[in-house]
Amino acid sequence: MSLSAELERALHYPLADQLPAPGRAILLAPGVKWLRMGLPFALDHINLWLLRDRFQGREGWTVVDCCIDHAESRALWEQVFEHELEGLPVVRVLVTHMHPDHIGLAHWLCERWQAPLWISATDFQTARYACQVVNSFGGERLAEYFRSHGMVGADDLEKIRNRKSYYSNLVPAVPPSYARLMDGASVTIGGHAWRCIAGYGHAPEHMALHCEGLGVLISGDMVLPRISTNVSVYEMEPEADALTLFLDSIDRFKPLPQDTLVLPSHGKPFKGLHTRIQQLHEHHRDRLAEVMEAARAKPVSAYDMLPVLFKRPLDLHQTTFALGESVAHLHRLWHGGQLVRTRDEQGVWRFSPA
Repeated sequence: MSLSAELERALHYPLADQLPAPGRAILLAPGVKWLRMGLPFALDHINLWLLRDRFQGREGWTVVDCCIDHAESRALWEQVFEHELEGLPVVRVLVTHMHPDHIGLAHWLCERWQAPLWISATDFQTARYACQVVNSFGGERLAEYFRSHGMVGADDLEKIRNRKSYYSNLVPAVPPSYARLMDGASVTIGGHAWRCIAGYGHAPEHMALHCEGLGVLISGDMVLPRISTNVSVYEMEPEADALTLFLDSIDRFKPLPQDTLVLPSHGKPFKGLHTRIQQLHEHHRDRLAEVMEAARAKPVSAYDMLPVLFKRPLDLHQTTFALGESVAHLHRLWHGGQLVRTRDEQGVWRFSPA
């Protein structure tokens, strides 16, 4: 049995292998429905949630997360409107964070239903910036950043330089106004209190939502059952210690009951929250140990660490995420005083034991 299969066996999936049909939902708890939409990436789906609501005197639904803006997801939403809303409107759109698969269709949903967007302030502003800047997630600055961490292949760097409008192709617009979600705030949805739990390291200010009354946690991308969340350092915040932020953030879920039903953005709803948090800590502990071992042999760059951290072939799209995550592991050890960082004659950051 593979390690991933062993880890998964330690979790409980109440619905076993049942998945929502395209454009349809599965009822998970009173007033809580699960939708699933496809993505054109290696991570090929996203989970979305419908919460029965009464907002500003209107009966309807709060949508949690949206999918990217493309024709297929709009068509699936049309099916949802027809079959799953029970003749009621969408009364608000709540987004856990600013990544394209979560916020891409927020502008369309908000405009169509005249429903407000609810999101953290940091992720709202970051999304607005990213969809208005041609070279977001690409361009000369990102190419130079990757070069400084050891990506020296001319073809790869040229592709990064020429990657234009990556974010805005998936998120063509962001609603012009929003209601602010803040850590610790309680949002009443359908007569139930949902507490906001901020998380860092994956997105600027990710918001998970916990409903004690229903025993449900909408974990977004902070706690996923089968894969580890991408935790990256990128050129906009090049000195960040993203992995420490992430690991500290998932510990904030430890006070929740172990039998909480976790609704992740990818994978299937599961129980075993404390177990999964421990698995994630052990995963990153093991990766950090591998990085330290490699650095003891010779000074290493983040690019050098890709085959150490990712034992599978990576295309360029995957490499951009993997390289950001490699930097995050090196930075945790650097900020923690276990590694020192120096720049070599080619301008590449190299890390060696302190």
